[in-house]
Amino acid sequence: MTIADPAEVMIAHDRWANRLMYECCEGLSVDQFNQRFEMGVGSLHDNLVHNLGAMRGWTDVLDEVEGRPRLEAERMSITEMRELHDEVTADFERAVYRQPFETLIHREGGDQSYTFTVGGILSHVMTHSMHHRAQCLNMLRQLGVEELPQSSVMEWMLSGEMQ
Repeated sequence: MTIADPAEVMIAHDRWANRLMYECCEGLSVDQFNQRFEMGVGSLHDNLVHNLGAMRGWTDVLDEVEGRPRLEAERMSITEMRELHDEVTADFERAVYRQPFETLIHREGGDQSYTFTVGGILSHVMTHSMHHRAQCLNMLRQLGVEELPQSSVMEWMLSGEMQ
């Protein structure tokens, strides 16, 4: 079956693009993976952990539960990230489809009150992930990696993964 629903497209594409990014980063040394750059949150490691943390955090918002501790302080290997990614993405997808996209989610933060739709949260998390993967591609370029992972929705569609 071909994936056509925009929400399914975004989630499936995100899984695919993250998998390719992890595969590419597996070939890096620890120093390269942790090298600091003046973009994103500073390194490939930190950008990828940040994306996982953001998805997990927004899953808690969708589930309307107290937020879990931030992942950004964690040091983890690519293997650990991949394993966590599968779990975090499955939880996020479950939370997204738990209620209609137009459902309003209310959240308190400090002295502020926020209201989001489920569809808005989905769109934010997917574009946020793409934004940081683009920074990772730039970091990989600066490290001299010649075969960069594919990352666009068009590349995903052409890859045949959407079938």
